Amino acid sequence: MSKFIFVTGGVVSGLGKGITAASLGRLLKARGLKVASQKLDPYINVDPGTMSPLQHGEVFVTDDGAETDLDLGHYERFIDENLNKYSNLTTGKVFWNVLNKEREGEYLGKTVQIIPHITNEIKKFIYSAVKDDPDVLICEIGGTVGDIESQPFLEAIRQIGLEKGEQDVCYVHVTLVPWLECGKEHKSKPTQHSVKELQGIGIKPNVIVLRCHRPLEKDLFEKIALFCNIRRDCVIENRTLKSLHEVPLMLEKQHMAEVVCRQLGLPCGKADLSQWKEMVRAEKHPERTVTIGLVGKYVKLHDAYLSVAEALSHGGLANHAKVKIKWIDSEHITEDNVSEKLEKCDGIVVPGGFGDRGIEGMIVTAEYCRTHDLPYLGICLGMQVAVIEFARHLCGLPLANSREFAPDSPDKVIDFLPDQSDETNKGGTLRLGAYPCQLKEGTLIRQLYGTDAISERHRHRYEFNNDYRQMIADHGLVLSGTYNNGYIVETMENPADHYFIGVQFHPEFKSRPNRAHPLFRGLIEAAIKRSTGESL
Repeated sequence: MSKFIFVTGGVVSGLGKGITAASLGRLLKARGLKVASQKLDPYINVDPGTMSPLQHGEVFVTDDGAETDLDLGHYERFIDENLNKYSNLTTGKVFWNVLNKEREGEYLGKTVQIIPHITNEIKKFIYSAVKDDPDVLICEIGGTVGDIESQPFLEAIRQIGLEKGEQDVCYVHVTLVPWLECGKEHKSKPTQHSVKELQGIGIKPNVIVLRCHRPLEKDLFEKIALFCNIRRDCVIENRTLKSLHEVPLMLEKQHMAEVVCRQLGLPCGKADLSQWKEMVRAEKHPERTVTIGLVGKYVKLHDAYLSVAEALSHGGLANHAKVKIKWIDSEHITEDNVSEKLEKCDGIVVPGGFGDRGIEGMIVTAEYCRTHDLPYLGICLGMQVAVIEFARHLCGLPLANSREFAPDSPDKVIDFLPDQSDETNKGGTLRLGAYPCQLKEGTLIRQLYGTDAISERHRHRYEFNNDYRQMIADHGLVLSGTYNNGYIVETMENPADHYFIGVQFHPEFKSRPNRAHPLFRGLIEAAIKRSTGESL
């Protein structure tokens, strides 16, 4: 029978509950336990799919096509388990489900209320995440204790604690311990008030995680344990570190996993963290540094490209290198300043996005990389702009464009695809989730993957237009990967350059700290060779 760990937050938002949950998951998995993860978000959007990346950050996509919160990316990268549609729930989705049931008469005319109908829907979703019978489900509750919108979720997990029993549920509460410069001391009062608020809801935390920037004094741990009525070893410090990958090792030194296993009555063997420790060691002692330009339209909020940034870091680790990201707003790139903007970059990534803002700057970037043999990885939109650029400058189609940006263009080399047998993308709906792809023998991408059959996650609406397929191929662009019996172009590369690859999917979602994605590993390798003057 599965056990439940609920991670809540107090005092302020943005404390790193997701990293705490992901790190704990890593420690439990390292002990041979089967771990599942889940995030409950209190916002009323049905999912983050329509939310601005500049406000919410990236949308993380699972294999089964769920558009989810970016914290799920942390879970997948740390725990190395593929999540699914049961891994993310919002208030909007809860109300949507409940109201649909009410309209269909499922409640038999009863008055629909927060308790029990909303809370029952939340509990149903939580229980759905353990249908594969993991040893532990780690469920993070978004927001902060005391927020109005979080109350139904907190009530639901309180009820689960009552339904399942003390040994099957562990509550982990993450709070802020501020440092007051004027008094030169840490203050425990915010944590005490936050725990009191949580207890007022009916939830007694079993573990308290203290977020801080400086090492905490010994007596502060004892004070919080006394005033919050928990054992001293259940008070854990989570100090800000240079790398997120160090957090599991810090929590392991404080025996957090052992404390949780004791609460849940789970066996707690010795953790095998050897591979993780080696990865952290390599991160601390890189042999070289490379600079990768990330040319996007949402660079004002780096979380909009969180998985891309993480995947670049993983690619660096695989090459014993530190990756420095140069964030470049594509809206500010022109033909006149592109060389200046991309100066000192050893490689370029153009990531995904929607809308026509900043597109011409991306096209100029793709042209510069192609003509200067600057390693280039185009992801989703990044592939599309590279195709547009190639068609304009090498195929004699100066007005080539995408239907998304120029619906009246006479040469829409990126467009909807008609008559697709599996209805994929017909009518312009998003293609979401994992799709297979067949890679062409003798291509660079085939060499990087080391296999001819792959599966990657998608989130896009427009495709490579097959009407221009032969023309573009005749001018030298290799269409190196396809889907649906060759009907849909998934990848392209320019063999005239040493590393110029575009993919319709999002490889960043499947990259792991200790197992870099082949495309990012290859990009960093090419960037290192360029920066050191080695033969590419």
